[in-house]
Amino acid sequence: MHAAAEPVISIIVPTLNEAGTITAMLRQLQDCRSCGHEIILVDGGSTDSTVHRARPLVDRLYTAPTGRACQMQAGADMARGELFWFLHADTRIPGHACQAILAALASGKRQWGYFGVQFPERIRLLGLVSWLMNRRSRLTKIATGDQGIFVTRNLFEQVSGFQDIPLMEDIALSRCLKRYSRPACIDLKLITSSRRWCRHGILRTVLLMWSLRLAYFLGVSPVTLSKYYKPHAS
Repeated sequence: MHAAAEPVISIIVPTLNEAGTITAMLRQLQDCRSCGHEIILVDGGSTDSTVHRARPLVDRLYTAPTGRACQMQAGADMARGELFWFLHADTRIPGHACQAILAALASGKRQWGYFGVQFPERIRLLGLVSWLMNRRSRLTKIATGDQGIFVTRNLFEQVSGFQDIPLMEDIALSRCLKRYSRPACIDLKLITSSRRWCRHGILRTVLLMWSLRLAYFLGVSPVTLSKYYKPHAS
């Protein structure tokens, strides 16, 4: 009797003008691809060479209206895998990440999860920020997009996927998912980009992000919040 084949992971990457990071990021996922998992890139209308550089390194490439929620949902709609793993284009992925996801969900007790994160620079304040991010997620069972959320197809479809909102789509998804399953927290760290933090100031960015999340939890619309976030993110 043959053992059941492991489920295919659909790795979904939204992009917008990521020519400077996308090649290195996708190359780190080629081992996953060689194991039978698929990479889906959904571009939001890049005006640089993102699409050209990504094309040889992915299984499928689509375009969608700009916005991470819309782009990631489009990728999930086209995915063939039984597991979805959503990754930002400026993330560095450690080895054996796909195996870690499969192991974390193998028992069936967990249906979704996320990774720990750290920044590449050895800056003490950034180290504190990443520690707080990891602790916050473990306490609240809420993950952000930087943490590489992964989820079974069944649960993702059960909660109707991503809400079509311009901000906080990762928070909204986590809040839905944790009603059905506790998350698997993988200690293996994703390396997340610090460009936003360093460009605008670490403390200023921390205060902005905490303020936006607090306002969201208090009921402020993501449409309203995006007006404050977009000038900072550009």
